[in-house]
Amino acid sequence: MTIHLVGGGRDEKWYAELYGPFLAEAGPNPEVACLLLDEGDVPEQFERWSAALGAAAPCRPRAVPVPPGAVFESAALDGADAVFVGGGLTPGYAAALAGPLGRRLAERPLPYAGFSAGAAIAAQRAVVGGWLSDGVPVCPEETAEDLEEIEVRDGLGLLVPAVDIHAAQWGTLGRLVEAVARGSVSHGLAIDENTALAVDGTTARVRGAGRVHVVRPAADGGVEVRSHRAGAELPL
Repeated sequence: MTIHLVGGGRDEKWYAELYGPFLAEAGPNPEVACLLLDEGDVPEQFERWSAALGAAAPCRPRAVPVPPGAVFESAALDGADAVFVGGGLTPGYAAALAGPLGRRLAERPLPYAGFSAGAAIAAQRAVVGGWLSDGVPVCPEETAEDLEEIEVRDGLGLLVPAVDIHAAQWGTLGRLVEAVARGSVSHGLAIDENTALAVDGTTARVRGAGRVHVVRPAADGGVEVRSHRAGAELPL
């Protein structure tokens, strides 16, 4: 199962590049279960995503509302050829999906694409938000996802490194750097908008407009950041 992680962004000219490989793996004209956090705007969200996926390749998107605070029923994926998880409040997605969706995909793998929050929760341990580290700002407050201190919670377990999103555009790379420096996560990937990372086992390939920033502990006790453009292949 290849995991496609999209760091955000709404530039239509990149839709085919970002979502086309995901849909190709799902087969001809696949049914795509679009899991969308239900904050009262699922019809509007689904209109956007059905248009974006349809612009990338022929497919049959199907809206699957994710009620906040409720246990997700994995039977909602029956008949789907692929799973897409949209953006929104990352802690809400993690709370609803981490257990049931992670178990379902472990038992019955399907091509997976996550946009923004959907990318962040794909990790084994997910950075779900926050903008402070012991009270010290490490990224803009407006990126905090309604949290104060950086929080790391259980994710879907589809890959080991943590994922942060909107890296260059929202300034969230600093949050991931701090999470790695503190040992809250072993290492991580910060993905720019209109940029995707396709993860297949222990390797990954960058595509799209921006960069993927790999954050690892350094030998001197600090943190090392390396940035990679489209076409780069990364060992995970």
